[in-house]
Amino acid sequence: MSSEGLEPRRAALAALKAVLQEQRMLAHLPEPEYLPPEDRARATRLAATVLRHLGRIDQLLAPYFERRPNPPTLNILRLGAAELLIDGAEAHGVVNAAVTIAKYSHATSRGAGMINAVLRKIDTEARDRWEELPPQRIPVWMRKTIGGKWGEDITRAIEAAHEKGAPIDLTARDGDLTIEGANRLPTGSYRLAQGQVSTLAGFSEGQFWVQDAAAALPARLLGEVAGKRVLDLCAAPGGKTMQLAAMGADVTALDISNKRMHRVRDNLSRTGLKANLVIDDALSFEAEGFDAILLDAPCSATGTIRRHPDLPFVKSAREVEDLTRLQMQMIDHASSLLTVGGVMVYCTCSILPNEGENQIKAALKRHPDLEILPIDPEEFGGDAEWASPEGGLRILPSFWADKGGIDGFYMARLQRR
Repeated sequence: MSSEGLEPRRAALAALKAVLQEQRMLAHLPEPEYLPPEDRARATRLAATVLRHLGRIDQLLAPYFERRPNPPTLNILRLGAAELLIDGAEAHGVVNAAVTIAKYSHATSRGAGMINAVLRKIDTEARDRWEELPPQRIPVWMRKTIGGKWGEDITRAIEAAHEKGAPIDLTARDGDLTIEGANRLPTGSYRLAQGQVSTLAGFSEGQFWVQDAAAALPARLLGEVAGKRVLDLCAAPGGKTMQLAAMGADVTALDISNKRMHRVRDNLSRTGLKANLVIDDALSFEAEGFDAILLDAPCSATGTIRRHPDLPFVKSAREVEDLTRLQMQMIDHASSLLTVGGVMVYCTCSILPNEGENQIKAALKRHPDLEILPIDPEEFGGDAEWASPEGGLRILPSFWADKGGIDGFYMARLQRR
């Protein structure tokens, strides 16, 4: 058959191998430069679709073979099933492409006939059963923690939110934005169902940037920052830095990665905003007291699975243990950089209590000079259920289901006495 359509599929299979067998994140994989941009985007979308629905796909495939195929063959079947059942692609093209790709490699060539037979049966037999299968489950180690904290019903709602994916949220530089198809959310962000952001009117002029509605809240929790010295720790890619600069703050944006700081610099240039950029380790950075600090600490990013369906296959409980230790050290050091009366917002895009509520409770015990300033979520356009008992905000991906969802986040506001 023609090679048209084969290369994006092969790139998608290479990405699936990298995630499932090598535990590498999609965002960290090198771009397949041999493909034009539209085919690269298609490859990434195909791989993400398989990962987002992997549990359902594997349950559907299982009855069709007595012995589980080797990983390369299984991935071809997974990709074909996703195209048929989720994308609604035409069966003839999907099956032919899958068989042709299988014949390219010794590892999969012997399974070409089986791939052909199974995908044809899925197309004719399995559609009703597909709709009855539950969403992709989060890993056991993560599910145990989340279920223990919020219960089985909320855990299932979170899994359903992950499967639906995420829309595109925008933060407006000047507060207001007019884009066709964009709806203003109660928190002030703007939401698009889909679209190519870089082609939207106003993008080149720096009128907005992509930032999930939850991620746009921590900067606002600092309150009136105009004219104040504000430190944005772990600043890249710069969404919160731009918010603070647009609010009139004298911002110092710090990140340990020179490469990631390039993105901050580019974003500031596009939006016409200014900040003092520092490449340094947040744990060793020293400077005179800041009026406010925003600490968006490195975390498991488990609140962003609806955007990053590869994450559950890469992250581990051991990695989270290391991250919680790092977060503790960052809180300790950041608090020493605050002036008396200064405010620090700690946040993570995690739905694990050890990276959120428990981290703040422990910090307050270690630092008698810190007190929590309770947050009323409704003051910032959120819902009452976002309020966490210790005074922070706990946002779960299952919230705002009628609006398209929201990333999981935790944030708390502390003041140095």
